[in-house]
Amino acid sequence: MILSRYERMIARRYLLPGKGEAFILVVAGFSLGAVMLGVFALVVVMSVMNGFRAELFDKIVGLNGHAVVQGLGGQLPDWRNVVTIAKATPGVTSATPLIEQPLMTTFNGRVEAVLLRGMRVEDIQTNPTISTNVVMGSLKSVTPGSNRIAIGSGLADALGAQVGSQVSLISPQGQTTPFGTVPRIVSYTVGAIFKVGVYDYDKAYVLMPMEDAQSLLLMGDSVQMVELQTTDPDRVGPILAPLADKVGGRAVVSDWRQMNAQLFEALAVERVVMFCVLSLIILVAAFNIASSLIMLVRAKTRDIAILRTMGATRGGMVRIFMTVGTTIGVLGIVSGLILAFIALYFRQQVVDFVQYISGQNLWDPSIRFLAELPSKTNPVEVIGIVSIALLLTFLATLYPAFKAASTDPVQVLRYE
Repeated sequence: MILSRYERMIARRYLLPGKGEAFILVVAGFSLGAVMLGVFALVVVMSVMNGFRAELFDKIVGLNGHAVVQGLGGQLPDWRNVVTIAKATPGVTSATPLIEQPLMTTFNGRVEAVLLRGMRVEDIQTNPTISTNVVMGSLKSVTPGSNRIAIGSGLADALGAQVGSQVSLISPQGQTTPFGTVPRIVSYTVGAIFKVGVYDYDKAYVLMPMEDAQSLLLMGDSVQMVELQTTDPDRVGPILAPLADKVGGRAVVSDWRQMNAQLFEALAVERVVMFCVLSLIILVAAFNIASSLIMLVRAKTRDIAILRTMGATRGGMVRIFMTVGTTIGVLGIVSGLILAFIALYFRQQVVDFVQYISGQNLWDPSIRFLAELPSKTNPVEVIGIVSIALLLTFLATLYPAFKAASTDPVQVLRYE
């Protein structure tokens, strides 16, 4: 919108009304504040939800892969052949044999339910989700025959165990006697404690070499599944379709969407709902801008009539009031973005401060899954939020601007 010199001067004066028009200035200030809060809320909430989904996806996929080939009946005796076929499938980057079995563990009289995961030593040490999150001990000590395991930090806290503690794993698959099956109880030394940041994993996971897991569960040379990584997790279905046909009848292929469908669908629905609800704040701000401009037009009716008699065009009046309203919106958007980025940068400190003031645990990992409040700002979403705010602000200026342009100077100045 190109303004002439006098139009810029008048728009600048109307942005700061005189002493007798302080109420209009107050309403305009509220309009600016409403736009700022709307943009702030949208950017912060969408960034946090994006961060939550991305962090949760990275943690889940880091431990469970993009898909798994699970043997029928719970065992996969020919897992080496399955690994070879999987690695030969286009789009598959890795295939890792796994054993995963729910068990019980006990230490100093405390009993906890755990999820035993048996992996090859090289897979344990090269998995970035595990190897980069060791808080105590070393994964190098967890080797076949060493009788050492790695446990999650939440499980260590629940048991009161530390590196070097002797914990016992209880497996129901024990020896059969005339009186029934005797559970198998084997003691292991804690060699490492890790914290991946997902409460459910840190509270339950026990890692050990695959050979030791096979021995504990009396599985011989079998495994339960083969974990797969692909080049594109969003296309995991088409990529693994040929593999599913080849292993059909002895195993089934399940991808991350099927294994966590309810969780990620709920997150997707919540993102859409939150975006729509918070967008109403910007809509209310647009109505505030419209109301402040209407009051400004009413207050400046005589001035508008004089300007029209001096040669000001209807188009000039439209541009002046559209500039005033749009400027309020732009200032609110910029302020909201600055405030949002500051809040996102100090998000965890803000949560800790509110928890300290309120005395309530606002971010309980057992409920929120993750240990800390995540954030991931999507530039495309930010551009979309800014565009929506600008569009609503622009539309809010149309009626007041055309109302000002339709002012009849003859009627206004008749009795002057």
